[in-house]
Amino acid sequence: MTDWINAITFGVALLAFALGLSSIIMGFLTTETGPKGMQEKVEYGFFGVTGLVVCLVMGYALA
Repeated sequence: MTDWINAITFGVALLAFALGLSSIIMGFLTTETGPKGMQEKVEYGFFGVTGLVVCLVMGYALA
């Protein structure tokens, strides 16, 4: 049963890392200007950092 839990934890960590990294990249690639552009950058940055933190927590759970 431990192998299943480790596999699921690894899958969640991998998914969180991919989504976090892609959100940060999309934050840099936005073409909007003004307040709308800054709002998009902050939102993408927040989701990116959150994804990377979840990845780190899952990595710690695997250790």
